[in-house]
This record gives sequence, C-alpha cells and structure tokens, in this order.
Amino acid sequence: MFKKILIANRGEIALRIIRTCREMGIKTVAVYSTADRDSLHVKFADEAVCIGPPASSESYLNMAKIMSACEITNANAIHPGYGFLAENEKFAEICREYGIKFIGPTPQQISMMGDKITAKDTMRKAGVPCIPGSDGLLEDMNEAKRLAIEIGYPVILKATAGGGGKGMRVVWEEKELEKAFNTARTEAGAAFGNDGVYMEKFIEEPRHIEIQVAGDQYGKACHLSERDCSIQRRHQKLTEESPSPFMTPELRERMGEAAIKACNAINYEGVGTVEFLVDKYRNFYFMEMNTRIQVEHCVTEEVINYDLIKEQIKIAAGDAISGKNYYPAMHAIECRINAEDPYNDFRPSPGKITTLHTPGGHGVRIDSHIYDGYVIPPYYDSMIAKIICVAQTRIEAIETMERALSEYVIEGIKTTIPFHRALMKDKNFREGNFNTGFLNNFKF
Repeated sequence: MFKKILIANRGEIALRIIRTCREMGIKTVAVYSTADRDSLHVKFADEAVCIGPPASSESYLNMAKIMSACEITNANAIHPGYGFLAENEKFAEICREYGIKFIGPTPQQISMMGDKITAKDTMRKAGVPCIPGSDGLLEDMNEAKRLAIEIGYPVILKATAGGGGKGMRVVWEEKELEKAFNTARTEAGAAFGNDGVYMEKFIEEPRHIEIQVAGDQYGKACHLSERDCSIQRRHQKLTEESPSPFMTPELRERMGEAAIKACNAINYEGVGTVEFLVDKYRNFYFMEMNTRIQVEHCVTEEVINYDLIKEQIKIAAGDAISGKNYYPAMHAIECRINAEDPYNDFRPSPGKITTLHTPGGHGVRIDSHIYDGYVIPPYYDSMIAKIICVAQTRIEAIETMERALSEYVIEGIKTTIPFHRALMKDKNFREGNFNTGFLNNFKF
C-alpha cells in the first residue's frame, strides 16, 4: 500500500480523498494555488505545497509543478480526482516514467477512451450498442450532408475532443446544417485546440444513464449499477440519483453487461463510468467512458455501502477485485450546490460566505470544502457542495432532500438551493417523468 499520496486537485474532491486516505493510514499532500490557500483540503492534508497563481494553467494543470511537489514531499502516488489532469494521458505517462503511481487507468486506456471516435469504434467492435453516425471525423460539408440524409434528421454534431457541451450542435433539418457545422468546428477549435467534429443520430427524449464500473490489474471487471443523470442544463449535470426511476431489472442487466464488455475491450484498470443515452423505448447507446472518479460517485456509495475512493486506491496498489456486481439496496439522490444565481440564468456567484448552516439528520450526507467566512474564488468550477440523501424508497429520499434543503443556509452569495427545492416539489420529477430536456421548460 502507498505511504503517501499527493492529491492533484482542489475543493471537495480533494477533501473527500484525504478522508479516505486518513482512514487507510495513508499520509496526504495537498497542492494549491494562491487562490486556494484557505481551502479546507489544504488545512486537512498532512502536508501542503503551493504550486502557483490562481490560473489553472499555472497551477492545477501545470504538470512540472505537481511532479516537483511530489518529489519534495516523497509522495509515491498521485490521485488526480476529477477534472484538471484526471484524464490526461500525458500526465499519466509522466507519472509512470518517474515511478509515481497514477491512481487511475493506464495512459493507453485513457487515450483509447479520451477520443470519442476511437472510443466509439472500440465499443462497436466489442459489441456495445452505439448511436448510428459517422465512422470518423467529418471531412467536409458534402460528407456531412450525405451522412445526415443517410441516418435521418435530426442529427447532432459533436467535437471529438469535447466535453461540457462545447462544439455540440443539434440540426433538425438540412438548411441548418452548414451553419451548425461551421459553428461547431470553430467552437471546438477554440475550446480544445482540435476542430474535428463527428455526427450522430440525435436521440429524442433521451435519459442520460451511466453505469459505474471497476476493473483490476488482472483482467477482472464488475459493475456497481446505474445512476440517472438526466437533470441537466447546457449538458451539465445538476441532480443525480440511483437507481434510475426509468430502469427495469432486465434493462439493468443488459446495460451492466454492456458496461463490462466496454471494460474488457480495453482491459480497464481502476474505477470508471460508462455513459449511455437511453431512448423512450429503452434502447440504449454508448456515449462515452469517463476514466476517473465521477462527481456523483457518492450516490453509488450510499446505495451499495461501498467506498469508491478506497477501491480506486486498492486497485492502484495491486489488489484484486471480487468481480461481483453490485445492485442498489436503497435510493439516493444528489443535488449539486453551485455558487450560481438560478434566477439569472445560473450566472456564477463567487464571493465571501457570510453565514453557513449545513443540514444533518438521518440519511443526509454533505460533501463540501466551504465554511463560514470562506471566500469562493472566481477562477474554478462553481460547485461548492454536494448534498446526498438516502432512504428506502425514491419518494422518501426526495422528502429527506426537501427537508435537508430547507435547512441549508448559505448567505453572502447566490446558490442553486432554490432551484433544487423547486425541483423536489415538481410533480413530473417526483413521478420520474423527465429526460435530458426537462429543464428547458422548467419554471420555478
């Protein structure tokens, strides 16, 4: 087992990793930018190293500074959390070259799943259902027009190196195609330095359902059931739950088997997530594989009583997994609390927290790095907390969440708490009648 782990991340996920390491008797090193000097992950780690100014490119994305911090603290493993360098094959390769264990998959596995075209081709060969679309990047408008007619409108253009909705455009008819094609390429080039786009059939009224997986270094893989992540705005998740209210036992088995096929196709090592779109007829299609821990991993932990961060660390240390699949015994819902103004198109709201009261009680879990007086910097993702409520049934979990949200007081900034309170009361949400377009017409 590792003696000391450096956490190449910040905020709540860094604190989450520190907690598990402490329980396992592993020393931790926090790295931080000058903007994060007062963050709780810095205070709770055994050691902390400042790696630069607020800009991510000069701190949390600066591989040389992170590796230097690893060297001066004698850390023998790095946990990347999510975001930043968590799915960067170059960083994983550098760790390997310097004899530092990257707690995650191999560089080759990251590479195979990081490019969406390669990932889709790999999954198709493995027998995992994929959305009809281009075999590779679109060369020009002529190819785009021909393919759109072949697979039928509506279609969606996606950046091959993309994420978070960047470089993505839905096209409902041919006259919209050229403008959407040019816009998607321009946006992708600006955001990712790669303007390659591909085309897929647009799935109407889809659910976004993902399967949590784990694989060890010895070729064994298992799934840990599903999470429904369909409540989104601009392709960013706001609320997740497990099990999905749309799921049937038969569909769960088929999606679980497909996720394991995905793992086996690349001999996946570590904890990851296979994401699917599921249409209204319960046909499912591979979307992508995230080769890291997810923000919403807590939902799975609560319904199967399983520490996924601990599992990540044990797999990286060479432990074998049982290969047993896990199924939800409870129902859990997670609400992401963002420093955003939900009444003003979710505009970011950084600043000083002047009052903080967190909820408690049976079935309530809070993962957060904020505290009374903490100043939320404007440089990073706006998520400041996650509240997870677990109960015997979905309705009970919703009612617990309603009560917990009513107790959650964060003053000095705007947050998404009012949005989540309205969502928990919504009739369609409570009945499980929603898809990824649900918030387009949601009023609160």
